[in-house]
Amino acid sequence: MNFVALKMLFGDRAKYLMLLAGLTFSTMLIVQQGSIFWGLMTWSQSGITNINAPVWVTDPNINQVEEIKPLADTAVNVVRSVPGVEWAVPLYKGVQRARLRDGNYEQIALVGIDSSTLIGRPHTIIEGRIEDLRAPDTVAIDQLAVQRLGGPDRMHLGTTFEVNDHLVKVAAIVQAQKSFQNFPFVYTTYERALGITPQVRRKLSYVLASPVEGVSPEELARRIHEHTGLGAFTEEQFGWKTVQWILKNTGIGVNFGTTVLLGFVVGMAIAGQTFYLFTIENLRQFGALKAIGASTGMLARMILLQSFTVGLIGYGLGIGLATLFGLTTARGGRLPFVETWPLLVGVGVALLMICSLSSAISIRKLAKLEPAVVFRG
Repeated sequence: MNFVALKMLFGDRAKYLMLLAGLTFSTMLIVQQGSIFWGLMTWSQSGITNINAPVWVTDPNINQVEEIKPLADTAVNVVRSVPGVEWAVPLYKGVQRARLRDGNYEQIALVGIDSSTLIGRPHTIIEGRIEDLRAPDTVAIDQLAVQRLGGPDRMHLGTTFEVNDHLVKVAAIVQAQKSFQNFPFVYTTYERALGITPQVRRKLSYVLASPVEGVSPEELARRIHEHTGLGAFTEEQFGWKTVQWILKNTGIGVNFGTTVLLGFVVGMAIAGQTFYLFTIENLRQFGALKAIGASTGMLARMILLQSFTVGLIGYGLGIGLATLFGLTTARGGRLPFVETWPLLVGVGVALLMICSLSSAISIRKLAKLEPAVVFRG
């Protein structure tokens, strides 16, 4: 019977192709939009993931990583005094203005890391040495800064430009995850960052900390909060806090969710209608099978086999097209596109639901089918 079911499916080429097109489009749309959405969420956490610190100590009322609420300078020593802290270092983070050699200006995300340990430095160095940040008036820039600040012909090792009227020299070029605001990252030492930024009462953005062996980051964050009253989060907790703030305060979640829902509805509508028409046009064949002893359950299994076969093919084609889209349009980080296995599993479950629901419409029709239909004119 399985062979007969597949023969019926592939024999009606027009409806088979319509089914395949609908399920492929639905899969591609959901995967594409889901990948772009998660890519944006990844960008929103870049201020955290680029630093890669176990525990972040913040103002207790902070909402997300880009909302800088400066701490008192004494916060570093206060955090160091908490039991279970292996090390704690200051971090400066803020948006500043860079002036290029041609007179143009560009906003940058300036990051000041501890000069003695260089904790918070990027892990991937494209050119130069990150240790050269200890030399006077030096900075490290990411690959986006190379493009934004003049291109590779003008921006390379040894190039100078101004940050807030302070002349700095490029000592290293690093690779960093793009930010949600799409600002280039410029790294320097914490002390130099304080010197080239406008004078305000507080400049300490965050305190980065790490637990001693035997203490988890979650436990250390809890201790720091209890002992100091400051906000303290693990890297993962701070990342999710940022994502939650963005979903709550922007329309990103609603917009992408609506598109994904639309892909599900379109796939359901096309598959359901096409399967129903497919069943109606093959009532005589199904009636003949019933007349020779096929049960309703057997016919239902035939319909499910047809549905899941075309669904599996559409799933593969849809993922392939969405991945091709990501490889071509998101090349070089131009578009946030991150495919994850939970997304692909979720899309697979959604497609199974589409196939099951669309099959149920046809199965209901077959359950009421009388074998005598084969003998009618």
